[in-house]
Amino acid sequence: MAKGFLIDMDGVIYSGNSLIPGADTFISELKKRNVPFLFLTNNSQRTPRDVINKLAGLGISAEEQDVFTSAMATGWFLARQKPHGAAYVLGEGGLLSSLHENGYSLVSQDPDFVVVGEGRNFTLEMVSHAVEMVLDGAKLVATNLDPSPKKKGWANLGIKAVVAMIEEATGVKAFSVGKPSPVMMRVARKKLGLESAETTMIGDTMDTDILGGIQVGYRTILTLSGVSKKENLKRYAFSPDLILNTVGELDLDKWLAD
Repeated sequence: MAKGFLIDMDGVIYSGNSLIPGADTFISELKKRNVPFLFLTNNSQRTPRDVINKLAGLGISAEEQDVFTSAMATGWFLARQKPHGAAYVLGEGGLLSSLHENGYSLVSQDPDFVVVGEGRNFTLEMVSHAVEMVLDGAKLVATNLDPSPKKKGWANLGIKAVVAMIEEATGVKAFSVGKPSPVMMRVARKKLGLESAETTMIGDTMDTDILGGIQVGYRTILTLSGVSKKENLKRYAFSPDLILNTVGELDLDKWLAD
């Protein structure tokens, strides 16, 4: 039976601009064995080219087809909900590119959807404009609902904070496409050509990576090199199949044989 991996990036492969020890060796070994894998990120700002350029700077060689972002999942989703529709976007490069590639028009009035992604250039006027559109009937979609890291010096509010403003002002709940949504998890798995039982999700966050994997029947591996800490795992009603300090610790022979 073929087996493969969906691999979160920040907290698993790198932390900020630093490579997590062993991550490069792990990816090299997957390539050597022809094990299918996909880098899976909720970051909707970056295009696939941006992602592979960052990886290259850390010593990891990858192709654009090795990357699947929440922006790409959102473009896929909208194109199937309403082909050739129109969207008002609070977001940047990766999201704008994905919507365009999926046949969407980016408009400033009468959109079918208001779409919220990561960005540092939002103004209150843009948020207010989005509120008016949703009140006028546009559907509200978020690339993901990742929260702010709540750290001093962090310039990005986090999508969840921006979406919360629009939800509060309109009384409309956003539909989130990114992890842990089954939409992104299933599309990513299908891109690998695998069945659910053949797929492993590797991530550092219980609330997105591990929850998302469990909900769609994947095996899951939690790395403690990012957000989730071992002392906090008892709070959750679900558990990963395996917990590692870093992805470099994974015994690939044993995991693929199980």
